[in-house]
Amino acid sequence: MHAKEPLGRSEEREDANSQAVEPVADKPLLMVDIDGVISLFGVSVLSDADPRLAEGAFHSIEGIPHFLSATAAAHLLDLRPMFELVWASGWEERANDHLPHLLGLPSGLPFLRFSRSVGRANAHWKLDAIEAHAAGRPLAWIDDALDEECRAWADARPAPTLLVQTEPEIGLTARESRLLADWALELAQG
Repeated sequence: MHAKEPLGRSEEREDANSQAVEPVADKPLLMVDIDGVISLFGVSVLSDADPRLAEGAFHSIEGIPHFLSATAAAHLLDLRPMFELVWASGWEERANDHLPHLLGLPSGLPFLRFSRSVGRANAHWKLDAIEAHAAGRPLAWIDDALDEECRAWADARPAPTLLVQTEPEIGLTARESRLLADWALELAQG
């Protein structure tokens, strides 16, 4: 986890890296990765008795099997009143093609588009698109692949920023959901 102090506000924006979105009154953004957060890896290594085992099912998405966590989806639905959800995944618009009907998630969520070329030497491949979409707003980012570049970027942002890392075989759990909800509440209270 990584957090900064609250400040910032909502603005309408549209850029080359994201879908056009309507402003959401002072809600922080929640950048949501899919692989390792909702689509879990290595689920088969967890025993049925493991309390960390997420509820969910395997689905074939574009010919690739994915274990989609119903647990993670339920947590995202619980967080939605506190955040503006944004897909921050290589799935890009395909998240809206598949996840709403498979997991009951909202359709038409904004999503980021990622440049297929490296934007800066050795930087995390999502940072440029996230920063462009955020436009100075407070944000939380949940991902299984956060690294030192991400932490340095978060430290340098003037707006409040929370990084939450998941374990790819477990995904978004009650623990991470609680961290996100507490952070959003702290922001709302100023």
